[in-house]
Amino acid sequence: MIFRTVFFASTILTSSLLYAQEGPAATQAIVGVETKSFQPLSPQNIKIKVNNRDAEISVIAPVKPNGTQVALLMDDGLRDSIGRQFSDIQGFIRALPDGVEVLIGYMQNGRVVSGKGFTTDHAAAAQDLRLPMGPAGISASPYFCLSDFLKHWPGGSGSEGSLTVPKARFVMMLTNGVDPYNGSVSPLNQNSVYVDNAIRDAQQAGVTVSSIYYGNSGVRGGAASFSGQSYLAEVADETGGHAYFQGTGNPVSLSPFFDQFRKSIAESFVATFSASSRNNQLADVKFSTSLHSTKLVAPRKVRPGTRVTPLAEDQQGIGGR
Repeated sequence: MIFRTVFFASTILTSSLLYAQEGPAATQAIVGVETKSFQPLSPQNIKIKVNNRDAEISVIAPVKPNGTQVALLMDDGLRDSIGRQFSDIQGFIRALPDGVEVLIGYMQNGRVVSGKGFTTDHAAAAQDLRLPMGPAGISASPYFCLSDFLKHWPGGSGSEGSLTVPKARFVMMLTNGVDPYNGSVSPLNQNSVYVDNAIRDAQQAGVTVSSIYYGNSGVRGGAASFSGQSYLAEVADETGGHAYFQGTGNPVSLSPFFDQFRKSIAESFVATFSASSRNNQLADVKFSTSLHSTKLVAPRKVRPGTRVTPLAEDQQGIGGR
């Protein structure tokens, strides 16, 4: 299944009006919590600056299992060695809480291909895994694939908006992160317009993007490892996700990374606040908390008017809190 969503003219018009508005609009963003001793976020212990000005958070609610989608995107250029990690990947999928929708997709030729799409049948999704095709560069660029997937999110609105409020959406990419269309992988050439576009598309859509670096794909070597890891870390930092890697080699096991990723989802909240667009630009946001020894992970920019989940103050979180 190649994902392409056909938008009705009224839907596109609604999206355009939302993005073009200059006044304040109710806006949502996913905020993750990193701490050894978990404490829930509340309007009393979290603050936000929008475009460097203090703003008020009206609602801060944990994500709930039946309001969450997780897309696992694998680079179709990975070598057969990834097959040794299938038990770890399948274990992650099966361990997702009931109600979470999961998708297994393969990045190839600038888009994402999947057999089943999103499903709450985790056992079936785990069986949907296959070995990647393997040819170097078959993804074209993982950032082409990510942008296209975000714009045509299956069963949802993508970055172009929809009358239907989406679920909290998380992406995990398994790739070496190298952008072959940016030329040299030299440390002196780490500004990629394609990476920037993917970041902007994720921020507009309100999607958190994480990744696991797996180097056995396409361009390899020290410079390529540095380049790919740098890009993946940049995408994660800008969208509120996490970039996982173990040195410049492939991890012995993916389970520790998937455990951290699943924990980060379980300890994520949806913050609702007011934001305004300046000259049709994304709004800068910065979250902080008064909780001791607690770090917040969130996107650095949002599109005013973005909805992540339906407004609700009594949502039950994935972590059962």
